[in-house]
Amino acid sequence: MDTLILTSDMKLVLGLVALTMVMFLFERVRPDLVALVVLVLLGLTGLVGAEDLFNGFSGNAVMSVIATMILGTGLDRTGALNRLAAWLLRRAKGVEQRLLLFTSAIAGLNSSMMQNPSVMALYLPVASRLSSRTGLPLSRLLMPIAAAILMGGGLTMVGNSPLILLNDLLVSANANLPSGVATLEPMNMFAPLPIGVALLLASLAYFHFFGEKLLAEDGSDGGVTPARTQSYFAKSYGIEGDVFELTVTADSPLVGMSMGEAEALHGAPLLLALKTGNESRLAPPADSRIWVGSVIGAMGSRQQALDFAQNHFLKLNSRLREFGDLFNPSRAGISEAVVPPTSTFIGKTPGELELRKKHGISLLAINRDKEVLRDDVRNTKLRAGDMLVLHSIWQDLARTAASRDFVVVTDYPKGEQRPHKFKIAMTIFAITMLLALSSRIPASVALMTGVAGMLVTGVLKMDEAYAAINWKTVFLMACLIPLGWAMDSSGAAAWVAGHTIERLPQGLPDWILQLAVGLLTTAFSLVISHVGATIVMVPLAINLALAADANPTAFALIVALSASNNFMTQSNPVISMVAGPANYSARELWRVGGPLSLIYTAVVVVMVNMLFSQWWLRLFS
Repeated sequence: MDTLILTSDMKLVLGLVALTMVMFLFERVRPDLVALVVLVLLGLTGLVGAEDLFNGFSGNAVMSVIATMILGTGLDRTGALNRLAAWLLRRAKGVEQRLLLFTSAIAGLNSSMMQNPSVMALYLPVASRLSSRTGLPLSRLLMPIAAAILMGGGLTMVGNSPLILLNDLLVSANANLPSGVATLEPMNMFAPLPIGVALLLASLAYFHFFGEKLLAEDGSDGGVTPARTQSYFAKSYGIEGDVFELTVTADSPLVGMSMGEAEALHGAPLLLALKTGNESRLAPPADSRIWVGSVIGAMGSRQQALDFAQNHFLKLNSRLREFGDLFNPSRAGISEAVVPPTSTFIGKTPGELELRKKHGISLLAINRDKEVLRDDVRNTKLRAGDMLVLHSIWQDLARTAASRDFVVVTDYPKGEQRPHKFKIAMTIFAITMLLALSSRIPASVALMTGVAGMLVTGVLKMDEAYAAINWKTVFLMACLIPLGWAMDSSGAAAWVAGHTIERLPQGLPDWILQLAVGLLTTAFSLVISHVGATIVMVPLAINLALAADANPTAFALIVALSASNNFMTQSNPVISMVAGPANYSARELWRVGGPLSLIYTAVVVVMVNMLFSQWWLRLFS
């Protein structure tokens, strides 16, 4: 390749790249504002034409990112991840290693179809639920899950933002390829699947064999997070155990009793739900009657529920066949609320207020002057400052809290949950993935088809879809995409690549160049985010491959995968989400994430060379 002369346009582009890196590094200005400034400067300097400057906002990459965010929210609203948590607990059977392995593996597979931060956001409450149920510290759970999510993102071309960007960058690079060079083709949906599988297996093996030692001292889980309500209420109020279904037989003395009378029986667990006929209700009124065939939802220890069932001729079932949706943690749960001095509840008993009948709320306990009242709370007059322990559907809680008669202090899901839409959502998601497999339909169109399906069927409402979009991520990506175009069209990427090759020894193996590209991209991702690293490095990698007479698509794929190779710093959104709850220090992140990052680079280089080798292509042709 002939050595290019460094032009004024090249100098401007390289200067903008340097400015972007410095601004991201020192974090004096928000990253999305930095991206906007770069976009404006590209337009003012004429490096990108005015007719193309804002095309990043309408690109396939940006639309795919938006679609994956909305699809992820749709699945979350149906309680899919909470069902998964219950399934994981049953399959793990209390074995820590098995629980870690199953949870991380499933999280990694989920990340192949959704944005990594979205998957981590869904798995944080899952991890908290598993932690509170098993006693396993969050610090032992969150890092393996986060690593699996980051590595599982390489299973498909929509698993993370860099891979989504890659196809757009490959297509745009065709306009500046030297004559005689073959056109770069976009990669299909599951092109990186073998690489993603190898990465995910490497992550699982790393934490399976070394996790206990590496994470033994990490994160003391200081304090209780809002999501860990189960362990908190057990410790503070003695409210613990699981939910059981008790079916009333013809011989049961409960037949004809009211719920209030049944609750007053000696040794009764917390009675939280009742199904009579076809009507199921959480927090049934105290005067609701129990009949033959009625099903009661009771919370307590297994022994307490078993004793109560035997003494009163009830059939006990530990699997929630009737109340699965009602007791879904994304739909209902336990909360704390304070009675303010202005409340109309003051001086009245819960029985007089008819909390169950009018508001659908069960009062489990009252914390008054550091004393916990659990006996006969229905007839206890409320005072200002009382801390009420409530069990309810979250929507009912939010509706009652709007009156300001009590102030809820527990974090809980504010959005409407739709577990009854679970099957519809999963069907739409499956159809979306099948459409994405078709080479005739772009991934962005297939994903938007799924979004439209969820909106039409009522899995999501339009306003909820807008709220699901992380506009900061979208804006950052759309504004930086033209910087990659300028790197390519100005010749700056070709100039850097040419001068790099000139200074390297002759006959250097491709894998060494690929290793260097992977490590450099990883270093960039620590400074300018995974999106910025991809946009800057893909044009450079393509030109470096052309200069070395290597495969430019392979080099570009290494960049897109390596851009997510950040397990050490909180500049990675996924790591930033787990560092706080698990109480990881910077030193601990580097100690655990550093070796994993080197393993990641090695696996990527080896697998990309296998994927693009002739014998591999013949094997799958």
